[in-house]
Amino acid sequence: MVDLNLALLIFLVVFLTQLVAWVGKSVLQELAFSAYSRFFLSGYSSKQRSLRKQVLEDKAELARTSSQDEFAKWAKLKRKVDKGLADLEKINNSLGSSKSSFSLRFSSVLWLFTTGAQLVLVWWYRKQPVFYLPPGWVPYPVAWVLSFPSAPLGSVSSGAWGAVCKRVLTTGEEIVTGLLSGQSAA
Repeated sequence: MVDLNLALLIFLVVFLTQLVAWVGKSVLQELAFSAYSRFFLSGYSSKQRSLRKQVLEDKAELARTSSQDEFAKWAKLKRKVDKGLADLEKINNSLGSSKSSFSLRFSSVLWLFTTGAQLVLVWWYRKQPVFYLPPGWVPYPVAWVLSFPSAPLGSVSSGAWGAVCKRVLTTGEEIVTGLLSGQSAA
């Protein structure tokens, strides 16, 4: 008797976790923040760009102005540049703060959907076998480990199935990486 839905669900959660590991959490986080900032922080970003452009223009004009010959104009430009830099610093700090809080929330949600989901699945289905092994197929100690923590003896538990899925995916990754590195060396 095989609980195909449970086996597939555990495999998909383990696959999602491995996929996050393969792509990289930081890469996913940058992509997600980029999308988030386009929708929710576009006002800050556009204001930052226009302010940065204005400060650069003012700095260029300040550099062209003589502080001795045109002191009044130079002082006015200097104050304008200083105010623009202060405003730009405020916007940068605000965007940095937004990115930090987004990073924390994103990491939490990512953990919840990967590692947290695996832990919940293993705990929730700890007594339910994913599938049964044929009688006498493996020795008693191996059968006991495969049924750990509390699935019936002679079956594969959700924890053991998750560990097997993870090992198979990791081995597959190593094989593909080896093949690709072998081709690039040739």
